[in-house]
Amino acid sequence: MHISLDSFVAGPNGEMDWIKANDEIFDFVGKRISEGDTALYGRVTFQMMESYWPSAGAKPTATKHEIEHSKWYSKVHKLVLSKTLNNDSTRDAELSNTKIISDNLAENINEIKNQPGKDILLFGSPTATHSLIQLNLIDGYWLFVNPIILGRGIPLFVDIKDKIKLNLLTTHQFTCGVTELNYTVDRQ
Repeated sequence: MHISLDSFVAGPNGEMDWIKANDEIFDFVGKRISEGDTALYGRVTFQMMESYWPSAGAKPTATKHEIEHSKWYSKVHKLVLSKTLNNDSTRDAELSNTKIISDNLAENINEIKNQPGKDILLFGSPTATHSLIQLNLIDGYWLFVNPIILGRGIPLFVDIKDKIKLNLLTTHQFTCGVTELNYTVDRQ
């Protein structure tokens, strides 16, 4: 997830025009997400992704990143946290490889986490992230700290009841000034 130095994930109105992304970051992220077989989204982020990625790689002007991410997006199992979408048969037919989770969040996520498979990667989705943090369902944080202080906006961390201890796994400095921080949650 991209964050500002003061830990906002978007501006006050959801603006993300401050996020630095380039081929170096896209290649780095592409390698990491290929290790996951499940993508988790909140409804808003999912609808944004669904409106773009299924056909992005097929456009004549598609970049390397768009082609690769479009292929990955079509194959990855998608989980969507939403109280307004549902899993009716019509929606399932329209959204292949997608499961909507609308209730019993902890039970559903833990069931999926306990199944065989690779990593579950959460993309954007600050409201979904807040819910998952509050239920202690996040096992790690993969953050891209952008060299900007927004001062206000949508924060990554809200209503944290207990400390969350982290272990730093890796860091990576990109030439554009973004720093990747990869943490696991210390459950001890």
